[in-house]
Order: sequence, then C-alpha cells, then structure tokens
Amino acid sequence: MEFANPKYLFLLILLIPLIAWYILKLRKTQASFKISSAFAFKQKAATLRVYLRHVPFILRTIAIAALIIALARPQSVNSSDITNSEGIDIVLALDVSGTMLAQDFQPTRLEAAKKVASEFINDRKNDKIGLVIFAGESFTQCPLTTDHRILLNLLKDVRFGMIEDGTAIGLGLANAVNRLKDSSSKSRVIILLTDGSNNSGQITPLTAADLAASYGIRVYTIGVGSRGTAQLTDEYGRRMLVPVDIDERTLTEIASKTKGEYFRATDNTSLKTIYQQIDKMEKYHISVNTVTKKQELYFPFALLALCLVIFELVLRRTYLRHIP
Repeated sequence: MEFANPKYLFLLILLIPLIAWYILKLRKTQASFKISSAFAFKQKAATLRVYLRHVPFILRTIAIAALIIALARPQSVNSSDITNSEGIDIVLALDVSGTMLAQDFQPTRLEAAKKVASEFINDRKNDKIGLVIFAGESFTQCPLTTDHRILLNLLKDVRFGMIEDGTAIGLGLANAVNRLKDSSSKSRVIILLTDGSNNSGQITPLTAADLAASYGIRVYTIGVGSRGTAQLTDEYGRRMLVPVDIDERTLTEIASKTKGEYFRATDNTSLKTIYQQIDKMEKYHISVNTVTKKQELYFPFALLALCLVIFELVLRRTYLRHIP
C-alpha cells in the first residue's frame, strides 16, 4: 500500500497536543459535590460507566486519525514488469605478440589491454563474450560464454609466449569469425586489438574481413602503440627501442568492410576511452512493459471516521451523559 498524498500524514502529529489537552482538562474538571461524610460511599464499587468515561475521547481521536489517513489517500498498488533483453555476442581478439610487451603503456601494452578488456567485460552482463588470442598463430582462449567469471580468469592467464611469436592478424580475425558464424544473436561483434602488421598465417586480414562481412559480423579494430618508437624489455631483461609499426590502413579497411570502426590508442587513457565508446555503440535492446494498477483505499477509513463520530455522539447523549 502507498499514499497518493503522504504529506497529510504529518497532521497525525496534532493528536499529541489534543491528548495532552484532554489529560490536563480532565484533572481540572473532575466532577465533585460536597457532603458531610463520604463513609457511605467508601465501600461502593466503581460502576462500568466510570471506566467507560474516556471512550468518547478515544473514539474521537481514532476518528480524526482515520480521517487524516483518508485525506492521504491510501492506495493498493499492483504492478508487473516484463523485461525482454537481447544480449550481443562479442569475441575479443587480442594480440599477444612480443611487441605487446612495449612499455609505452603502463605497465605494458598487453597488461593495459587486459585490464581495460576486463572492465569492458564486467559492464556487459547480458552478453555472451569469447576470447581469441593470436601472435604467429591463433587459438580460442575462451569460447562464447555468459559465465564472465571464467572468462576473466582465462583473460588473466593470457601472457606472451603462450604461442609462437609473430602477428597473424588475418588468422586471429578468421578464428574469431569462426566462433561467431553459428551464433543466433542478431548482433555479433569482434573487437580486434593489435600493435603491428600482419606477418604470419595463411589468411590475409582483408580475406578474413570479407569472411566477417559475409556473416554480418561487425569488426571494431584497435591499433595500440605510441607514435614513433617505444621502449621494450625482452624476456632476458634487455631494454631496447623498437619502431611502432601499425598497419592502420589495413585495420581501417577491415572496419570499413564490416561496418565497424577503427580506433587508435596511444596510451592507457585513450585505450579505456575507446572501449567506452564501443560499449556505448553496442548496447543491447531492452523492452520494458510496466503495468501498474492502483485501487483507492480511502473509503474504509472515511467510513470508519464517520461511524466513530456518530457512535461518540450517541454515547455522550445516552449512556455516558453527564451533568456539566
């Protein structure tokens, strides 16, 4: 139950001074008469009328409270929500080649990409998400799943050296397409992140893009790396400067063929912003049908107040009548 005019309930506070006034008045206006001795009445038991003398005031107080509640318009609410949501099937294709250890991102490109991808996954609770990694070859780290806890654990385990080094962008994209081609979802998306140019694999990136387009799969491509050169610490702890070689032309064409978009990330902040942009563009559809029925409940309270007032008047003029 709820009230249409809940502010009227504050009027109930007025009952406090009303009760206080009644108690004070009762002390000052007790009925009395003078007699020489009260001995004859000493053993006389109090009648029922004495005990009921406060009933009219109690009835009036309850009547006022019921009237105030009626003014607040109590209502019973019967509502039902029907929510239909359709998630998006997403595959993250992540480059794990040696150059992803470059430290132009903190702490490295690979760790920064994993962190931002984890945040992205946490924000997509209704989506099925899978993970494909690639370097010189490619394999599926996690198939499409709604169990994001398992997915996040598998993403956490991703590291350089899991597969042969290299950058097989086409192979990674084709593997991601293979994971989505049989999906029944109306919206299928691949987010491909790399920091280099295709130099491995038997499938070219544009061939894989044509394959994605034929299945209606949209591909968002992200090129990561600062402009110019980046510092890299290899597996032996040696530091070196390596050129940043991102094939932006191919990544742009992949996105164009599949009606996606290409993004360039040069630091941690811009990478996070890119994932936020993709998150906004790829929102699942939610249809909410809310039915709310309200039934007025003030009438019983108003009727109660009327009955109590009438009952009080009848008592005052009959059984509980007294001489002023």
